[in-house]
Amino acid sequence: MTRRIIRITGEDRTAFLQGLVTNDVAKAPVWAAILTPQGKYLADFLIVPDGDALLLDVHEDLADDLIRRLSMYKLRSNVQIEATDMTVARGTGPAPDGAITDPRHAALGWRLYGGQGDDGTDFDAIRVQHVIPETLVELIPNDTYILEAGFDRLHGVDFRKGCYVGQEVTARMKHKTELRKGLRVVRTEGKAPVGTPILRDGKEVGTIFTQSRDHAIAYLRFDRVGDGMQAGDCAVFVE
Repeated sequence: MTRRIIRITGEDRTAFLQGLVTNDVAKAPVWAAILTPQGKYLADFLIVPDGDALLLDVHEDLADDLIRRLSMYKLRSNVQIEATDMTVARGTGPAPDGAITDPRHAALGWRLYGGQGDDGTDFDAIRVQHVIPETLVELIPNDTYILEAGFDRLHGVDFRKGCYVGQEVTARMKHKTELRKGLRVVRTEGKAPVGTPILRDGKEVGTIFTQSRDHAIAYLRFDRVGDGMQAGDCAVFVE
């Protein structure tokens, strides 16, 4: 698991993050994202209280940009932002002392900060079964809309917390439109690389992402779904 833990301290830490991220920081531990002003995903992370600090558990490949972006918003807020060398362990068996329950879904088990490694759980299988997107797989910076990725179902957005960057677009998608695209679990026969387009009658229906055994997470355009879908050599079925 490739993660970086960012530590945020200072008396304004909660208020600072509250105006930027999709979830209610006061309820941490929570899962949240930071968006563009146009409502598109930039990064997702767990926010975890740690004494007089908040920890941001983020994919390592997005950490430097997240630190830069948070620092840009800091202005006169009394906050300090620093990368740490803290490790994280996760598992689905009995939780060790000090672990937190993953706030996205109970099936994801626990996370322990300062621990090391995983317990051997097949997390891809869990993610496919429950349609839980992964950073830089189903969640694509500057492209993904978080409601299409299931953030509301996975407790990653709070519609009552007040303003944050991208909030207006997200609220409009929630209250004024019916989603026409989104992530769904599909049954598969065969394999296809992540990112392979799904076609039906020569038209693009969507994209296949994480596969586990004979199921996968797919991003679909719902009005084009039907029999005869194919992702390369992989047959795709909506159940």
